[in-house]
Amino acid sequence: MTSDEPTAPPSPAASTPVTRLTLAQQIRDLLVVGIVSGEFRPGERLVETRLAARYGTSQAPVREALRELEAMRMVETRPRRGTFVRHFVQQTLRESYVVRAALEETATRLAMLSGTMPVAALRDEVKAMRAAARAADDDAAAKASVAFHRLIIEAAHNELLRLSWEALQIEARTAVTMVAAEVKLKDIARDHAALLRSIESGDLETACRHARDHQWHYADLPHDAHGRIRRKAS
Repeated sequence: MTSDEPTAPPSPAASTPVTRLTLAQQIRDLLVVGIVSGEFRPGERLVETRLAARYGTSQAPVREALRELEAMRMVETRPRRGTFVRHFVQQTLRESYVVRAALEETATRLAMLSGTMPVAALRDEVKAMRAAARAADDDAAAKASVAFHRLIIEAAHNELLRLSWEALQIEARTAVTMVAAEVKLKDIARDHAALLRSIESGDLETACRHARDHQWHYADLPHDAHGRIRRKAS
């Protein structure tokens, strides 16, 4: 019997798909984690038929997933040769967080100025992150984090801003960052709680700065959003 539902392969890169996403998006996220973890090496060819067999699907969702990864600049398609893992994937991740920082700072400003910030819903997502940390549930923590930021984006009521934010493939990049940066779940809850407090304070500039810095942190640049040189961890 043929099924388009992914099976559970033994590889770490193919574990715990996000069930609310489409099949192609699930495969995309699994591939993204495999690329960042080093399972799929820079320059390695990603063969559709092999990936379809690996995840127990047809080639169609694999092809769609690879197209999304190409849009994210994590793979590249070479004419008559196939699809390959790009070099400098980490640079692409850094660039995305710089853009995301600007978008979320703007969304925070718009939502606070218009009085549409959904504070109660944001509190619920922080509670969900804390529960996920206690349960050591990476998937739940990632979902709550994405939901928290999407609430702010949607509260800005700016369609172009929302579409730009969604185009950054937030779910996938959040999962990638949690692997690449080895983020602790308790730190995710703590950082979002701090951001929420700055919003609740009503101080517009403090909240906007916090929203920007919250994302800029993951850009891993030699300087922060204010131009200050970052200290290297010893």
